[in-house]
Amino acid sequence: MNVTIRGDGIQVSESLEEFVLNKVDKLERYLPNITSVHIDLSHKNNNRGPDMVVAQITVKHQRGAILRSEERLEKEDRDSIRMAVNHAVDKMYRRIRRFKGKRENKRREAYVATLEELEIAEELPESVEPESESSEPEIIRRKNVPARAMNESEAIEQMELLGHTFFMFFNIDENAANVVYKRKNGGYGILALELE
Repeated sequence: MNVTIRGDGIQVSESLEEFVLNKVDKLERYLPNITSVHIDLSHKNNNRGPDMVVAQITVKHQRGAILRSEERLEKEDRDSIRMAVNHAVDKMYRRIRRFKGKRENKRREAYVATLEELEIAEELPESVEPESESSEPEIIRRKNVPARAMNESEAIEQMELLGHTFFMFFNIDENAANVVYKRKNGGYGILALELE
């Protein structure tokens, strides 16, 4: 299992690295055949409130599945990042339990997210500044997203495994591109294009 730890605004000391490795090594007991684990530890300066520490864990499995967990906490002291790592690992255990349960119950091949899809999902802007009304909208980036045909339940499963609130996919039942999203009041929604 290849483990990488990256700090952004946080110095990853030997003791912090040892702490994280000790926590992450236990994941393989519950999900064998993990190919890599990537841990991002970051400190976010917040102008409107307290500073935040973020621990994000991404696990890649030999069969192609990608699982992710993230925890954000207010930075109170030096141990805040360790608490965030603990919570992120606990969330990862729940994701592994759900992943293993779905695999065993359904006895079918789950959708496999590619690294490129994962990178695209992470590149979405957190907030977009509105431009003045007189200016023309400018397209800054355009990307082609490779998609694998799947049904709606497989798309929901992949969205949950990635920890996202929406997921774009090619619906084999509709023979068209769709977006599945998590509704705030519970359940899921499907967006389908319809030409007027």
